[in-house]
Amino acid sequence: MIKRPDAPWQLKTDLVTPKTDYLNRRQIMAGGASMVAASSLAAPALGQTSGPGENPALNARATRYTLSDDLTPYDAVTGYNNFYEFGLGKDDPARHAHRMTTDNWSIEVEGLAERPGSYSLDDLIDQDALEERIYRLRCVEAWSMVIPWIGVPLADVLRRFEPSSTARYVQFFTYQNILEMPGTRFPVLDWPYREGLRMDEAMNELAFLAVGLYGEVLPNQNGAPIRLVVPWKYGYKSIKSIDRIVFTDTQPETSWNQSAPREYGFYSNVNPNRAHPRWSQASERVIGGGLFARRETEMFNGYEAQVASLYDGMDLIRNH
Repeated sequence: MIKRPDAPWQLKTDLVTPKTDYLNRRQIMAGGASMVAASSLAAPALGQTSGPGENPALNARATRYTLSDDLTPYDAVTGYNNFYEFGLGKDDPARHAHRMTTDNWSIEVEGLAERPGSYSLDDLIDQDALEERIYRLRCVEAWSMVIPWIGVPLADVLRRFEPSSTARYVQFFTYQNILEMPGTRFPVLDWPYREGLRMDEAMNELAFLAVGLYGEVLPNQNGAPIRLVVPWKYGYKSIKSIDRIVFTDTQPETSWNQSAPREYGFYSNVNPNRAHPRWSQASERVIGGGLFARRETEMFNGYEAQVASLYDGMDLIRNH
């Protein structure tokens, strides 16, 4: 019953961009293709994906998790991606990810939990509980996007598995199929891609499982049919196309930390004060904002008030 003050990264409801406005903009960008507002459509299967601009719409509850920044254009969000399973180029995922099959998707849950097993998306995601949250995705290569995600809080899903009191970490794995993912034919990383969080990080209110963006079902190149979004960390922590979750009592291996520990730490919190060994993190290029659009990088990507207490007493340069 106690009303808490709005967080600094939240706007008043009347200042939030209406969903119909950005859906109409998407219609114009798609060359006038017919599109009906999400609120008038029956919810599709979450694994149902198709080409850019053709994805069905998702119903979602509007929330006040938003930013004052302009949204990144849809074509940039879906056409400029890191998803090395489909190639190293930023446009490779958009060109190759249609090969990935997302029908009848399931996630294997293992480790220190009372309810391990194989779960379908319908088992895990209550479509009536879908939320829209506008979060910034900040990449370690010093660029950022502002994206309207559709999904559910990570904590709500993890609680269903009843993790043990001894589970201190949760690890995630990306789907791997060498026939569908040409990038996995090369040893760029130790496949499958893996990531992890401490349990208190995973249960934080900001951690999010996305199944859509811009009111549509998540495109393959953006991590269909389900991906993690951890907005206070660098983008590679927000693992795509999750097909396995493991609860553990020891800090799990993560792909980039395993590959290059000097450059990529386990925590990977956005920190303008810790430079990457090959470039500064003090500022970032705003994708979709023009050739010279840049902004200063904020500590924890602007979510300091919500997550700084998770790291009290930690050396955030050493524990990068």
